[in-house]
Amino acid sequence: MIRIDLFSDVVCPWCFIGKRRLERAIKARQAQPISIQWRAFQLNPDMPRDGMLRQHYVEAKFGGPERANQIYANIRNSGESEGLDFAFEKITRTPNTVTAHRLISWATTHDKADPVVEGLFRAYFFEGRDLGSIDVLAEVATENGLDGDAATEFLRSQNGFIEVAAETRYAYDNGITGVPCFIFNRRYALAGAQEPEAFFPLFDLGPEGSLASEENTIPEQNTDFAK
Repeated sequence: MIRIDLFSDVVCPWCFIGKRRLERAIKARQAQPISIQWRAFQLNPDMPRDGMLRQHYVEAKFGGPERANQIYANIRNSGESEGLDFAFEKITRTPNTVTAHRLISWATTHDKADPVVEGLFRAYFFEGRDLGSIDVLAEVATENGLDGDAATEFLRSQNGFIEVAAETRYAYDNGITGVPCFIFNRRYALAGAQEPEAFFPLFDLGPEGSLASEENTIPEQNTDFAK
């Protein structure tokens, strides 16, 4: 079994593209089982809890719509090559993603992380839904096979905040400054939305393969990040 710890953020279009390319790589090289562990990474850890208007975010991040349009045009073209029709114009609000990451963590305990992550990407990039809204997150949970009432109860609690912050901090402390970032067998990293062929040598390492030192291994359990 090859384990991939995948650090990503649900408001990162390159993470959605990277997910598709990883899926194509797995389909092309089905030599052995692969386990994907979704890890929290907040691109905007200082985002206000209620998020901000998309227009204000674009102005702050890119200096204005002209530069943003150039960047998003490139992303849109890359997305189309993976069958992703990004609808950036539908996004009116950029959320703080801590609660979305908490939902992913909770979905992991119910063996629904992959469909929930896919649902979150689709909700944000195709439909422009506000992923900072507990109601929206509960809807995504329900749409992907989870109990919406139970999801709402979890998201309204204080559970999971420490773990999300710890995973993001762990990533930054270990040199992960951008996502997606794929960690193979808790040892070797592949950064960026790489083409499928880039994954093949890492698949060939097998479950015991190692190209990095033991000092940089990723903890086994999610809770270890909070230590």
